[in-house]
Amino acid sequence: MLQRARQRLIFALDVDTADQAESLVRLLASEVGVFKVGLELFVAQGPEVLERLRRAGAAALFLDLKLHDIPATMRAAAKAAVKHGVELLTCHCDQADIFAGLDLGRTRLLGITVLTSLGPEDLAAMGYPEELCDPAALVTRRARLAMQAGCQGVVCSGLEAAQVRAALGPEALVVCPGIRPAEIGPGADDQKRIVTPEMAIRNGASHIVVGRPIRTARDPLAAARAVVESLSKGMEA
Repeated sequence: MLQRARQRLIFALDVDTADQAESLVRLLASEVGVFKVGLELFVAQGPEVLERLRRAGAAALFLDLKLHDIPATMRAAAKAAVKHGVELLTCHCDQADIFAGLDLGRTRLLGITVLTSLGPEDLAAMGYPEELCDPAALVTRRARLAMQAGCQGVVCSGLEAAQVRAALGPEALVVCPGIRPAEIGPGADDQKRIVTPEMAIRNGASHIVVGRPIRTARDPLAAARAVVESLSKGMEA
């Protein structure tokens, strides 16, 4: 069960140098199934960092670029990303049919629904109608659009994972960031819609994304092991 739990843990390499990222991969590869490269690291180091992380021991890579542009640009960017052999890639899922029929090989595309840093008041300020200022309602609508557009899954808060799983079925990937161990709790940083690793898996997440709670821990490897144990408990339940 622990090995299966490790496969579900995605660690966010939110650092700005390849050396830092490599060090974290070497340290955590035994406990982490997927390493996520976001905008900070990708912009700072370029695509070459992906190969360095493979050599450091990353079994799978998640390129989290959150593509959001006109359809032609997004399709071209997705095809370019595939050439780097990443297992997961993200785009925002505002428009349907952007990726329909696009062959991305083994790369699985995830649609970003609603960022976990946003709450109802943020959505209201952005001009969404009242019925979509409930993040769960907007997430579910966007999740369906993402799958219609050719995505293999979505990114959403663990709070919405059960609703999304029910809407998308058992095969879809449901990746949940905003994960915080119970001892950290809410209010510690910019994440608003947060859950524990165990709760996310119980709610239907296929994977969870953890960054700061592991990266900034006094003992990152021990912190990663604790997250895996929490995941395992959720899977058993």
